[in-house]
Amino acid sequence: MTVQIIIKKAMKRLELEGKILTPDYYAEAFCKEAKNAGMNTQDCTHVEKFSKTLNKDIQKELKNYRIQSMDELTRFLISKLNRTSPTVCSEQLESQELLTKRILQVVEVLHNEQASELAQKSIVLLGSNPTTQELEQFRQHWIDFITTYDDNFLSKLSAFGEVDRRDLKKTIENLDTDVSTSNTDSNTDKNNSELVRVASLLVLSFVPSIASSVNDKIATLSEKIELNPALLDSASIEEEVRTIISLRIALDKKSVKKMVESIDGVLDKLSLRLIAMIEHSDDSTTEIQKIKSDLENYNDGSAANFKLSHKKLLGIATALEESTKTLTDDLKGHTKEVGLLSTKVKNLEKELEDAKQASKEDFLTKLYNKRALDEFMSVKESEFVRYGHNFSIVMFDLDHFKNVNDTYGHDAGDAVLAAFAKILKKATRSVDIIGRFGGEEFMALLSETGTKGGVDFAQKVRKHVQKARFMYKGQRIQVTVSCGVSERKKMSSLKNLITSSDECLYKAKKDGRNQVAYN
Repeated sequence: MTVQIIIKKAMKRLELEGKILTPDYYAEAFCKEAKNAGMNTQDCTHVEKFSKTLNKDIQKELKNYRIQSMDELTRFLISKLNRTSPTVCSEQLESQELLTKRILQVVEVLHNEQASELAQKSIVLLGSNPTTQELEQFRQHWIDFITTYDDNFLSKLSAFGEVDRRDLKKTIENLDTDVSTSNTDSNTDKNNSELVRVASLLVLSFVPSIASSVNDKIATLSEKIELNPALLDSASIEEEVRTIISLRIALDKKSVKKMVESIDGVLDKLSLRLIAMIEHSDDSTTEIQKIKSDLENYNDGSAANFKLSHKKLLGIATALEESTKTLTDDLKGHTKEVGLLSTKVKNLEKELEDAKQASKEDFLTKLYNKRALDEFMSVKESEFVRYGHNFSIVMFDLDHFKNVNDTYGHDAGDAVLAAFAKILKKATRSVDIIGRFGGEEFMALLSETGTKGGVDFAQKVRKHVQKARFMYKGQRIQVTVSCGVSERKKMSSLKNLITSSDECLYKAKKDGRNQVAYN
């Protein structure tokens, strides 16, 4: 078989499958036809050739993902490299370590409903393979909680009563505080109370006024002081407080610096754009070049030189004003044209979307065509390989359909196909996928369904077809359907699954038609 014949067959395949002629689709169709013809071409064996150079584990993954083109192989390898980036892994581990540390520190004071809820959310987050940004966000939540947490209400606990461990604050506030207590240590209690108030105010002063958050050092000292306000009486804590205050000021300065740098960057870009616009003005180019030269050569502090430069800079401002006015007038003149172009773009986008939808839809039955079914089968196969989601394929074939066309005409045959498609739509669930596989043959992809469920569905459709009244120009056409069912879990590959369902369909027709066969 010559290459020209294979090219013609490839073009015919694309037409039958309803695919648009693109380089990728054409290469796929050409390689399939070349393989059927027993012809080995170098362009069709790149994937197989390069796959053999990889290790066995990656080759197994390529087989599971059904990599068939160089484009798919390239995307797979890029994804593989990104997932195994040491930088990303180390950042995630570091963030997880910091988050876990902060949670463990908070456990000691977990008598607050807000803390309990935050802990539960954090546990859920750790079990969901979070990103570095998500972990950092939750770590900051914990730091903010520890820094601003105030447990002065515990001093109200002066008598026994029923305690709700999930919300100790609510429990204490509901207790009867009118209980006689000993005044022996009243002075000590007063001093402790004052230390608690001072500690609370001091911790609040640690929070940066400009920076968006605190860091671990500030959070650690804040927690230490809140847990033991008596530390404020010791001289050893003084240096730590000074250090933390300096650190808080440094955080604010750092934030201000970032803000200023951001503004400077915007102003620099704006200045460059404005100067570039002015330099392109035919009327002011020469004058601006002279001013730029004077400014470059300006290196002394004489008042006269400064006044001259100031005067010339004022000229730049005047030229800028004139150029801006001209630009504004031009933009207003083009507003209508831009509006028309925008409308055309929207119309083209709608036409493109309609074309994409039509390329996946069978024109007669309005079900998915074979191209769309192939894509859905690939998605189902990926879900099965990754997550173990089982699915079944049910193949339908209208019995003696050629006789219908020969007896009543092709218009009657088209009417029967459209009517059968409506029966399939009515019988399927929203999670199932149905389509016309070719001619009078249809396919159903049943999600999370085994052999028994597939057989029940096929029997339901078969009985409905047998009882239905297919009418054409006042004549009733007797129609029956044969079905083949196969389950993915019982097969070693998607290819074997499709082959198995076809073989079951053939068996049903061979055994007398109007029945369901399964594997």
